[in-house]
Amino acid sequence: MKRRTLVERHYDLRKGKKLELGKRTLIMGILNVTPDSFSDGGKWVAVEDALAHARQMVAEGADIIDIGAESSRPGFVPMPAEEEIARLAPYLKALSAECRLPISVDTFKAETAEAALEMGADILNDIWGLQYMEEPGEMAKVAAQYQVSVIAMHNQKGTDYNAYEGDVIAAERDFFRRTIGIAQAAGLPREMLILDPGVGFGKTVEDNLMVMNRQEELTEIDGFAYPLLLGTSRKSVIGKTLDLPVDERLEGTLATSVIGALKGADIVRVHDVKENLRAIRMAEAIING
Repeated sequence: MKRRTLVERHYDLRKGKKLELGKRTLIMGILNVTPDSFSDGGKWVAVEDALAHARQMVAEGADIIDIGAESSRPGFVPMPAEEEIARLAPYLKALSAECRLPISVDTFKAETAEAALEMGADILNDIWGLQYMEEPGEMAKVAAQYQVSVIAMHNQKGTDYNAYEGDVIAAERDFFRRTIGIAQAAGLPREMLILDPGVGFGKTVEDNLMVMNRQEELTEIDGFAYPLLLGTSRKSVIGKTLDLPVDERLEGTLATSVIGALKGADIVRVHDVKENLRAIRMAEAIING
């Protein structure tokens, strides 16, 4: 397999931080401070425990830490922004005070996003790709005001996972065109967008496998190249494909990360930093000869 060329981007962040894409696949370590995440909910509820886990991921080679205070597991009900901010604040303030890596915040609410940026976050990670129906355009305005990068994930409104009328990749490309238009209308350059195909969100198992198989088709939209983030860690598509519970999905995750990296993922978002980094670096060494 010939590796697809990664998309090069260089971002100067606050506090002298930098984010460079395109030289190798970066590892984003997941820090869930929620009591109910599908994989590790409740493990890092104490602030010191969360910080210790973040330090471990940094030591294992993470390039970015992604912190989230609200679970987006299937069937979740969004919490008010005020509650999300209150839950996030002690962790994010402590993390930003000591972490020299870029910090992304996993939220789709503009109010939470702005509060997080004020508390030291560097990147926004939006599971609704700037299209959250309850506050259209507001996330893009916040990102434009602070001129920060946004990871814009593909998602599907409603609950009918079989509602794609035709090709799922074509549907994703149309979704991202709307995201790009919203960003540009708000004053956020398209260079600030990182696209995420949204494995596990609004898709059947077959859809998810198709998206991973053809993800390289999403690295260019209407002639412009976009970096890609792939998030598959421990997800149900692995569990259903291999008939495994959530705590036995490491090998499946490693397979998706390696193939994803070879197909052009600039970033992989994972729970198990050390294992994914080793697998990807080995694959890169082989491909690079």
